[in-house]
Amino acid sequence: MGIADSLKQAVESGDVPGVAAAAATADGTVFEGAAGALKLDSVIWIASMTKAITGAAAMQMVEQGKFGLDTPAADIVPEIARKEVLVSIDADGTVKTRPAKRPITLRHLLTHTSGMGYDTWDADIFRYAQAKGPLKPNSMEMLSTPLLAEPGERWEYSISIDWAGLMVEAASGLKLDRYMKDNLFDPLQMPDTAFNIGPAMRPRKAAVHVRNEAGGFTATDHAPNQAPEVFMGGGAPYSTIGDYLRFTRMIMDHGTLDGVQVLKPET
Repeated sequence: MGIADSLKQAVESGDVPGVAAAAATADGTVFEGAAGALKLDSVIWIASMTKAITGAAAMQMVEQGKFGLDTPAADIVPEIARKEVLVSIDADGTVKTRPAKRPITLRHLLTHTSGMGYDTWDADIFRYAQAKGPLKPNSMEMLSTPLLAEPGERWEYSISIDWAGLMVEAASGLKLDRYMKDNLFDPLQMPDTAFNIGPAMRPRKAAVHVRNEAGGFTATDHAPNQAPEVFMGGGAPYSTIGDYLRFTRMIMDHGTLDGVQVLKPET
């Protein structure tokens, strides 16, 4: 059975409502296929796949000398200095914190060793969000959660990359959506990748599917905030499988795609 047949079988068996897959080397695409609710040009919410793009944007700033990997993030985004380490959350919802012993650096942010967490992944951050009330999505409030550990002490999947995106904004003078468009999406010819869904993208936007009690899937409309307080570098844009493949091919070819260099090989 070929790969295309396997994709079709996955849909027909009810395992997934739709699937799109592609594979490439640095030299070009070697496979593309889709079945069911997804097409090769479907516009998909790429969620945490955004993190790699934000990482590339941050490394462009390092190349330009705007800041270094070990620069304290608070030198660029002073708001991050307000973060303290979580000590306890009392039964009445009282939150106790203490100052961190060392500053958070860009290296910490990019490697998820800043001490931050996600309320969807960590029970303590979830309890904090419950104690403080609903945190406004795509906002500084959402990024204000306390540290779970000292910076550099341990790895924890987190909102760190959202803060790296804020560093890019502060150093470049551009909002993250515009910075990425000008310095990554346009040079790499990724016209269907953006925080805001354009008219040409909207008819192809894929629904988010959730499993229902009948064992099937229910399609839901994931409507992005087109004017957020914060453009979340950790997971907000939409893209297509073809566009994202161009980004990954650039990484495989050491920062260059089709003769266009967006990152230096040594970074």
